[in-house]
Amino acid sequence: MTTVDVDHWAVLAKCRNTNDVLFCESSEQKQVREFCRGCPVRAQCLADALDNKIPWGIWGGMTERERRALLRRNTDVDSWYGLLCGDDPIDLKTVAEAAAPVQRSAATPVRLRSLSKVPT
Repeated sequence: MTTVDVDHWAVLAKCRNTNDVLFCESSEQKQVREFCRGCPVRAQCLADALDNKIPWGIWGGMTERERRALLRRNTDVDSWYGLLCGDDPIDLKTVAEAAAPVQRSAATPVRLRSLSKVPT
């Protein structure tokens, strides 16, 4: 019998027994993204994919295209895990909005730095 590291987020992932369902093609991605909703370790999953620049599959409810866009717009982030899972994490909805495609007519893309919580 092997020992399982229960501190690793993947042990608690909603998708832990789904084989390769997260590595799908375009039309199936929406369904898989919905599957990620409500996952107890969604932020950790996304942070791991961003920190390791994983180029394929759905991770933390984001497609590879969304993650690439987020990484391009936020080159100054050293630790996505710290940002998404640290003491004062940013909400995943905010991250998804920041990764949404920017219209060509928009003045500037949304950056996570501007979405940080402002001290009161």
